[in-house]
Amino acid sequence: MLYFAYASNLNRKQMLERIPNAIVRFTAVIPNHKIVFAGWSRQWRGATATIQQSRGDKVNGGIYEISEQDLRRLAQYEGPDYSSMGINAFRDTGEMLETVTFVHKQRKDEGKPSADYLLCIKQGYLDWGLTLA
Repeated sequence: MLYFAYASNLNRKQMLERIPNAIVRFTAVIPNHKIVFAGWSRQWRGATATIQQSRGDKVNGGIYEISEQDLRRLAQYEGPDYSSMGINAFRDTGEMLETVTFVHKQRKDEGKPSADYLLCIKQGYLDWGLTLA
């Protein structure tokens, strides 16, 4: 299956530790969405990223090929506040891809991410040669 990674899951070191069998494929975008920070993570000591609909915005990300077992492992890392969902992403060629990603289950007030979490995210976007849209 194709997994759309954004935020900290773009960080290749983190993904290698979590899902060693994940295959790096290519970059993609989810149109009409944006990244927001919500909730609270004890691990990161701050709000964590999720995506939400936002007309005219886009979320840049990377596509990994993963197995069903890998998706279950990722769900454990994401924790009980996140659930997987199917979403269409688009390559730069315009090709539509049926992918799966994780989003926060509840709409919570936006919060502030920790500096460490932001560094992890920034490294992920550098790993893929992307900008945080």
